[in-house]
Amino acid sequence: MACARCDFYTPKTSASAQLLEAKTGLQRILAAVPLTDDERAAVDNDHAAVDRLLQRLADVATPAGPTPNQLRAEPGRQLPLTVLSPTGP
Repeated sequence: MACARCDFYTPKTSASAQLLEAKTGLQRILAAVPLTDDERAAVDNDHAAVDRLLQRLADVATPAGPTPNQLRAEPGRQLPLTVLSPTGP
């Protein structure tokens, strides 16, 4: 996480899902693992770094077109679904 804390670090657009997973893992650690004050501070710092990276990606378009911020602004809007059918005989 050291590089991700740098202001000039630019996350890949594909990293969004990994960052959300990392954030969930950090929240799970805070809830389930007894931590010392130093360990809790480290987890809190990592959590803040992940939040900053996710905020940087909030205006990057998703594969469907809209950005995460646009999707949050339209709570009733749903992404289009592509129905996949099995191929074969």
